[in-house]
Amino acid sequence: MSSKNNRDEKNFNQAALDYHKTEPKGKIEVIPSKPHSSQRDLSLAYSPGVAVPCMEIHEKPETVYDYTGKGNLVAVISNGTAVLGLGDIGAEASKPVMEGKGLLFKIFADINVFDIEIDEKDPDKFIEIVKGIAPTFGGINLEDIKAPEAFYIEQRLKEELDIPLMHDDQHGTAIISAAALINSLQIANKKIEEIKMVVNGAGAAAIACTNLYISLGLKRENVLMCDSKGVINHKRENLTPEKLDFIANTDIETLEDAVKGSDVFVGLSKGNVMTPEMLLSMNENPIVFALANPDPEIAYDLALETRPDVIMATGRSDYPNQVNNVLGFPYIFRGALDVQAKGINEEMKLAAVHAIANLAKEPVPEAVILAYNVQNLQFGREYFIPKPFDNRLITKVSSAVAKAAIDSGVARKTITDFEEYEHHLLDRMGRDEKLVRMMQSRAKANPKRITLGNAEEYNVLKAAQILYEEGIAFPSLLGNKKYIQEQMERFGINLNVPIIDPSDDDQKENRKKYRDTLWKLRQRKGMNEYKAKRFVRQRDYFGPLMLKHGDTDGLIIGFSKNYTSVLRPVLEVIEREKGVDKVAAMMMILSEKKPIFFADTSINQNPTADDLVNIAKMAEFTVRSFAIEPRIAMLGFENFAAISDTSKKVAKAVSILHEKYPKMIVDGEIQPDFAMNADHLSDYPFSKLETTPANTFIFPNLESANLSYKIIRGMKVAQVIGPILMGLKQPVHVLQMRSSVDEIVNLATVAVLDAQRREKKDKK
Repeated sequence: MSSKNNRDEKNFNQAALDYHKTEPKGKIEVIPSKPHSSQRDLSLAYSPGVAVPCMEIHEKPETVYDYTGKGNLVAVISNGTAVLGLGDIGAEASKPVMEGKGLLFKIFADINVFDIEIDEKDPDKFIEIVKGIAPTFGGINLEDIKAPEAFYIEQRLKEELDIPLMHDDQHGTAIISAAALINSLQIANKKIEEIKMVVNGAGAAAIACTNLYISLGLKRENVLMCDSKGVINHKRENLTPEKLDFIANTDIETLEDAVKGSDVFVGLSKGNVMTPEMLLSMNENPIVFALANPDPEIAYDLALETRPDVIMATGRSDYPNQVNNVLGFPYIFRGALDVQAKGINEEMKLAAVHAIANLAKEPVPEAVILAYNVQNLQFGREYFIPKPFDNRLITKVSSAVAKAAIDSGVARKTITDFEEYEHHLLDRMGRDEKLVRMMQSRAKANPKRITLGNAEEYNVLKAAQILYEEGIAFPSLLGNKKYIQEQMERFGINLNVPIIDPSDDDQKENRKKYRDTLWKLRQRKGMNEYKAKRFVRQRDYFGPLMLKHGDTDGLIIGFSKNYTSVLRPVLEVIEREKGVDKVAAMMMILSEKKPIFFADTSINQNPTADDLVNIAKMAEFTVRSFAIEPRIAMLGFENFAAISDTSKKVAKAVSILHEKYPKMIVDGEIQPDFAMNADHLSDYPFSKLETTPANTFIFPNLESANLSYKIIRGMKVAQVIGPILMGLKQPVHVLQMRSSVDEIVNLATVAVLDAQRREKKDKK
């Protein structure tokens, strides 16, 4: 190994130690889930109040799920006899791994975990210990227990306990690789009942994987399983009971000979056991799951160099198609816990398999693409397993598992509304997606025509694809038609939507119509017919003129130009709402706790008191359109003091608002941290905000608003939607430069809702 590699490994090892040692030490902690600030809280939490639920549970044992955290608590249990690739390192040394498993349960499925390391290698004694502590938990995840004891321990505990229990080393790998097998066979155009498979490895994972493949239709007689001594055939003696099920009636003895003429190789053993010659001996479109870690049975690059037609998965995150157990166990337990299942049966495992397989065939969210720093992901040889950070896994897999538990009769609790259950799952994760889901649901109910400018850009094209496929809008693409088509082909984006090129022959009549309109609008403001004729060939004018003439319902432009230059043509073409002197822009900030709104973030550099009044009124109307009650804080760097010129301006605006609009919940001047804190607000009992924090913030000038939201955007601590233009008669919004796909989709969704609202208003 080179000195550089030695140095890199040393640095990484030290970083790993520092990561675990930093206070608080370890990776998981217990935090209170109920109020505990007062003596009354403590008397309810413990003595004497705690006696009441104790007696309820004593009389009705099933209510333990109502009064305790059992229903969302899993034990991760190990004796440390087969820890990762480290072997039998003992119970105590396995604790970092078990804590890590607990962390994954929490961040991926919001499941609480106690890690329990048991210093006991005797299987029967281990089983008795686990049975003794089982009443504490809603489920048990067995981890890193060596074979063959793992088979015996799991089987006994499944028979003797009535809660979800799974040895993840066996079934987690089996479930994810089974989903991968379904999809890779589709890509290879092969049928599972016809393929020949070689499984290298005969431990817990290999046995569980092969049994699950057989449940999917693989014929047992078409499997050759190999252990360290070669093929498990009729000549072998002294085999474990689990291996006896896979004795092959063949004289083949070596892995090299077994692989010849096979369709699928599944490696669950050790690295670098498959040679290029062995890979070349497999059938056309060979499927290779090289799952040994850290070194696969054959290196990914070597496999592709040897067989360009290979369809490959590994256990590593730095190659496509990672068979990663985190795709399964958090969501399997989530679904099982939510129906209070008595166990995890074959039906539930197969439901997870198909849910994971089907998810890989759906369009991939932009957040996933960005997380993995790839240009595009679509179902095929390099993507047939979902990525671990795909946030759709919790809804797809957990729902499928829960439904299978109900249908197979092992659920104590029934879910009747699975759409509501999926919303509950996302809400549980504390993500900022609740409002976005609501907005998109409303948009899908009555989608509108939305024109997207700068459609040559990948982000815009991808956003159009999502809008179209999700049914949020009917997108059209505005830009150079030839280049747009080239970009669509380059990125593999197939969209049957209108492409509008202002210079194209098919827009001749529109150019004439738009020219006349533009000339009429601007002829007393320096515009002559020649200029109008030239300007309508520019997308920055063509888009707003489309909207003006009703040739589209909403417009999203910008992306590659500065905000002011793109906004100017919009303001020259689209009229302001009645009573609006100046338009303004607002950002929606989706934090983990709740949505908040900032204005004006993009247009009015130094608004007067009257301007601030208008901005506050427009913000109130816009926030209310999202079914949120606006609570408006007029911001300053003083709290109700009005000493500085800025604070005096804000205080004057507040005075006008209180006088003209007494029902508005608005107050200031106030500092933002005070406006967001109920305890701080209680110091100002005269305030209209009372003790409920504000959700809408009107800034005293452009710089403070713009810088504030851009800090939040840059830190990526919240999702940002906008700028949402306020005060125009038609739905048009100007993107920030280099907006992400999600930002474009969200702003287009806002445009759809705006168009819906205006349509409803016109019908009245």
